[in-house]
Amino acid sequence: MNPSASGWIEKFGHLLKDNCDNYASFGELYTTLRECGFIYGINLSTFHFIVAEHQLSEDEIAKINLLGGLYFTYAQQGSKPSFDDFLDTIFGFYQSLDIGNISFFKKILSDNKTSSQLEKLIGSRVYLEDNLISKTFNSIITNSLLFIDVLTFKKYLEGEVQIREYAQNLEYITINLTYHALNSKEKNKNDEKLAQLFAASLTFIDSDQTNFDGSYRKKMINKFSPCENQYFMDVACLTVWEDQNLDYLESEFIFGIGKDLNFSPEETAVLLKYVASFFDSNFKKIPHLKDSNLAIQFYDSMAKIVNKLILRNSKRLQKELSESKELVALISKSTVKDLSPEEKKKIQNQLLDIFKSIPSLAIFMLPGGAVLLPIFIKLIPKLLPSAFDDNRVE
Repeated sequence: MNPSASGWIEKFGHLLKDNCDNYASFGELYTTLRECGFIYGINLSTFHFIVAEHQLSEDEIAKINLLGGLYFTYAQQGSKPSFDDFLDTIFGFYQSLDIGNISFFKKILSDNKTSSQLEKLIGSRVYLEDNLISKTFNSIITNSLLFIDVLTFKKYLEGEVQIREYAQNLEYITINLTYHALNSKEKNKNDEKLAQLFAASLTFIDSDQTNFDGSYRKKMINKFSPCENQYFMDVACLTVWEDQNLDYLESEFIFGIGKDLNFSPEETAVLLKYVASFFDSNFKKIPHLKDSNLAIQFYDSMAKIVNKLILRNSKRLQKELSESKELVALISKSTVKDLSPEEKKKIQNQLLDIFKSIPSLAIFMLPGGAVLLPIFIKLIPKLLPSAFDDNRVE
């Protein structure tokens, strides 16, 4: 399944047919989504029945986790539902939330297929509004508050009428928890990144017009369900943990929030230890915890983009390369000895000719696109017969 190409939602529905697992309770679903990182706004893995041909990027995992969270929430209404009925329901839900402007809905409604419409809609939920350049310098591009969609959908299925107002309340509590948790301790760079990420992920409220005077706690006490309180608590634990300092274990703030949300001190301590364990295990995979300069960020981000483009176009690239015997010979030669400047230039020119024939690789044709060629050539051996790459270690 490729969540970056059209038809992925129908493929998801097809895979569900062979998946006998379901969740006995919303709490079980919540636990799975937290293990995946979805609750924390960081998508590192997805449901076990999703087997991808290529390594999935964070945004692609986010799409699957969001759709899966919505589906399994819907499935708890009774017997295994019709996937088509689910698509109709979830599309109606997003229309009720009034996400996006009228022109956007006119655009997605031009497609008659509900799954195709939903693919565009989910894409609009996952990706933060940003331009290509800033995304390149910022590896975090996905909405970190996507679980609010799942909580709101659950409420929608339970008959809530004021659905957008409900979503606004969830965002209001979440952003306030983040703000006050960060101000309860000494801030560092990671704290600032986390705060920016949550603020950029807001959909239903404007952070510039949000009141951060502490009145949120009155609106939080005994107003939400256990699963909603669990989400608030995990967000709060994530935020106070961010500096990885043992002081968070004795934080007066976090234990006060736990009390407001009906968590015992022991339960709060367990949640703090869980978030610490999760991040300790996945530290190197979490983008906003990497402290590198802009040049390294740029290279890493572009490497991910190029890697995805190449792997997704591997069959066509293999065909194009097979028709360019001189290019293949030069690439195979480069695996055992250095090429001359003329040979390197010849590789560059011939590769650019190939890129012209594959629209999705147009990034190489942009000014400065040649900077990406070393990344491409590094990945080339994966596309070539093993005879050309004897020294590669699996």
